[in-house]
Amino acid sequence: MRLVIARCSVDYAGRLTAHLPSAPRLILVKADGSVSIHADDRAYKPLNWMSPPCTLKEDAGDPDGTPAVWTVINKAGEKLIITMEEVLHDSSHELGVDPGLIKDGVEAHLQELLADRIETLGEGYTLIRREYMTAIGPVDILCRDAAGATVAVEIKRRGEIDGVEQLTRYLELLNRDPHLAPVRGVFAAQEIKPQARVLATDRGIDCQVLDYDALRGIEDDKLRLF
Repeated sequence: MRLVIARCSVDYAGRLTAHLPSAPRLILVKADGSVSIHADDRAYKPLNWMSPPCTLKEDAGDPDGTPAVWTVINKAGEKLIITMEEVLHDSSHELGVDPGLIKDGVEAHLQELLADRIETLGEGYTLIRREYMTAIGPVDILCRDAAGATVAVEIKRRGEIDGVEQLTRYLELLNRDPHLAPVRGVFAAQEIKPQARVLATDRGIDCQVLDYDALRGIEDDKLRLF
């Protein structure tokens, strides 16, 4: 990972345009090729970013004062242009392979229960395997729908935007495999936040709310008419 702190301005040119005026910012360049720009007041969320696969071209500028310019281009031709006015810090660090997020007990149990009751996702679904390993981590469940199409399932206790982003990365990778493609996604959770549902829908990912007690075979103790 490369960390750069610089006074810079940022312009995005793609499906829409966006401009960040000059200010001190943190720029992260990760080993997967992603580039993200951060401020000091937005928690973990970047101000702007470019997801992989993308390429980074660095123009060092001129001694006469012309600033250095970074141009990040993705496969769709969208550009993130970072104009460096002053570099305050530039360092690189080898983090190695990340072991991935260890799911809490509820998420792990949800995965196990859903794999055993894969028909919860729809009639005719069949399990390929749990923890299907990819180069960027394991997909919670890989299965096939009634038509034989491949489906990747990401399971969370609480479904938020980060989970949708995680599933999106898995889908991008899985769809490069001719033995699996086309692969569609299902985002499954006990609760799915509205923003996460909107993002998932925009990316063609289905959302499935899981009833933990129903998966465990525990009946609702409320009175029913039928």
